[in-house]
Amino acid sequence: MGYVYLLLATLAWSFVGLLVKSASTMVDAPLITFARFSLGILFLGAFLFMKNGRLELRGNLRWIWLGAIGKSINYIFENIAISMGYAYGNILVPPIQTVVLLAASAWLFRERVSGKGWIAAACCIAGVLAISWNGQPLDSLLGASGWITVLFACSAFGSALHVLSQKRLIEQMDNGTMNFSVFFWCSVLTALPLPVQSAGLIGPVSGAALLALAALGLITGLSFVWFAEAVRRVPFPMVILVSNSMALFTILWSFLFLGEPITGYILGGTFLFFLGLVLLHLPLMRAKRRPEAERAEETKETKETATSP
Repeated sequence: MGYVYLLLATLAWSFVGLLVKSASTMVDAPLITFARFSLGILFLGAFLFMKNGRLELRGNLRWIWLGAIGKSINYIFENIAISMGYAYGNILVPPIQTVVLLAASAWLFRERVSGKGWIAAACCIAGVLAISWNGQPLDSLLGASGWITVLFACSAFGSALHVLSQKRLIEQMDNGTMNFSVFFWCSVLTALPLPVQSAGLIGPVSGAALLALAALGLITGLSFVWFAEAVRRVPFPMVILVSNSMALFTILWSFLFLGEPITGYILGGTFLFFLGLVLLHLPLMRAKRRPEAERAEETKETKETATSP
């Protein structure tokens, strides 16, 4: 069942760009952002209530608010950038987020980052630059295309802050309460500027756009629960490989459903940052394997002792 949860989360995230693009034909980016959070807490709240028979909303911890601010920034800038550019553009967020988290570990938390970690970061940066460049003339890169990359970078900064908050909050509450609380306050934060920031309906109301908004809410509400369940049940190397394959699925959907051009620069850049992400997590993969190997050895020795005369 763990692999089912992992596949569900990965596929859900891979459809985000396509769904935002579809929803943007009807409503603007600020309204999409609010809908993702507000519908997300409805789906997540219903799930948690059916599971636990109750809901718990927390707002008394600093990291809940930092997480809500970070995730709001993540969605606000991601939705604007996708609306302006290609549906596959949000594949830039994970590698930039990785570099931001590495820098935060080194400079803010004074943690040692190995040479392999910086090589991984260089691969991520090279991949992002290759995708952003995409063989365009320099003036295009410094124009609209460059600004879209900046928007995705801002989105990645917000996502990194959300990840940091999760690492702190998971020690104090369960995963469901944490996500419900953070997403609830995200919906409040993104609702506040709507009267002056959002133009509301910008196109004809369509079933496809309404379904896209509902699907975005479902993904926001439940994908993190699915991923948490997968992490508990699936070997860590498989979690890293499968979840990061989201980028490949995102590219595939944008090509199949929207006919967006996929060049060698896009594929090469994706390979580079995928390599960087895998390289970065190799030490964690080995660390995860080592206790399992030790437990297997202890079990073997126990059996041998039990069967010896």
